[in-house]
Amino acid sequence: MERNVYFRHQFTKIITFRARLTMRRKIFLLLAVFLAAVPLAAQQKNYVISTKNAEYIVSEEGLRSQVEFLADAICAGRKTGTSGSARAAGWLGQRFEGIGLLPPEGSFYRGFRSRTGATGRNVIGFLPGRETVSRQYIVVTAHYDHLGILDGTLYPGADSNASGVTALLTLAEMVQRMKELGRTYGKTLIFVALDGKQQSLGGAEALWDLVSGGMLPDPETGKAVTKKDIALVINIDQVGATLSPIHKGRPDYLIMLGEAQDGRRDLLMAVNRSQRLDLDLGFTYYGSKDFTRLFYRQVCDQKVFLEHGVPAVLFTSGITLNNNKPYDDAASLDYAVMKKRIFLMFNYLTRIL
Repeated sequence: MERNVYFRHQFTKIITFRARLTMRRKIFLLLAVFLAAVPLAAQQKNYVISTKNAEYIVSEEGLRSQVEFLADAICAGRKTGTSGSARAAGWLGQRFEGIGLLPPEGSFYRGFRSRTGATGRNVIGFLPGRETVSRQYIVVTAHYDHLGILDGTLYPGADSNASGVTALLTLAEMVQRMKELGRTYGKTLIFVALDGKQQSLGGAEALWDLVSGGMLPDPETGKAVTKKDIALVINIDQVGATLSPIHKGRPDYLIMLGEAQDGRRDLLMAVNRSQRLDLDLGFTYYGSKDFTRLFYRQVCDQKVFLEHGVPAVLFTSGITLNNNKPYDDAASLDYAVMKKRIFLMFNYLTRIL
């Protein structure tokens, strides 16, 4: 009799343990399903996902390694039409694909002939927004060409403009990261690494020819991007150096040239404050009307779009004594400040998407 009571007691303990185990498994499964659905829920309920999630993927070492590749002898100064330029373009296409950008008509590359007869290659990738019917675009550009090798001397072009190209790639990665977490954006981004700036802005001219000729199709909708579809062009040209500060003793600075309303200057200042980046911002080229007009309207790639009535802004850290010199190398840049500049551009960009 006592043995029967003992066995019944042990059996009850086993049943109770199994019931608890089953309940724990159910709770675990429900928790797993909930966690897997978080990005979808964020998308459906429009939860705000912090931009810090994207900032975590950016490091000074990562920025430097990208600049180092573009400024390395393997790219031979990236002169348009050379094998070094082709290597840089090939690497950029691989980076675009790895980030998850979409190529127009199956290829990231669009060739063109510069005014000097050199063959250039623009590298173009799309990051779609949620709007598909009346899609608007923001075009982000940075030229990757430089001077090449002159009289046996390598001109690395780290600040001009490996820094701008690295910023462009990093912005694409950051926006893609936010999308993976469930953040949605209305506008579509077009990232373009331009060739031929040193060839009379040949790459920018070729990009405009694609748009004006109806030859730049959106890879998701199939519709050609037109002038009226472009809300803004953001050009990044030299953002790695701290050698030409706006104010003495403030190496943490950034210059944005553009019309106050078109470029949302007020938004940039607000973001700078709210994100506590505290960069020293300038909206003229060191207070000179003539130099502001020169760099905004004449010698940088956004000029082509401005001439055709497309609003555009330029982000830059200004010309330094290293420009177009053999010692414009990766070691001469300030990656801590460059990272802050990218964070500011990213937060600005995501608020206008």
